[in-house]
Amino acid sequence: MLLREGLAIAGAAAGLFVLHGAEIWLYAGFYLAVGALPSLEAALYFSTASYTTVGYGDVVLEPGWRVLGAIESANGIILLGWSTAFFVAIVSQIRWLETEIESAQS
Repeated sequence: MLLREGLAIAGAAAGLFVLHGAEIWLYAGFYLAVGALPSLEAALYFSTASYTTVGYGDVVLEPGWRVLGAIESANGIILLGWSTAFFVAIVSQIRWLETEIESAQS
C-alpha cells in the first residue's frame, strides 16, 4: 500500500513537472521563432526565469515583446499555484482512501 501511494505521488509530481517543462519549452520556442531572443539557450533561460517568476533581468526582451514576458510570468504563477493545489488534493485523497481502507479492515 505504501509503495503504491508513493508511486502515485511521484507520478503526479513527475507529470506536473513535465507539463510545466513543456509550457516553458513552448514559450522558448516561440521567442526563438519570432526572433525575440537570439539563441535556444537564452530563450529557455528567459522562459524558465519568467515562468517561475524569478525574473533575474540579465536576459530581457525588446520593448515590443516585453508584455509577452509578463504574460508568461502571470501564466506561470497561476499554473504553478493550480498545480500545487492539485498536488495537495491528490495527497489528501490518497490519505483519505488509506483511512477508509483501514476503517473497513477493522
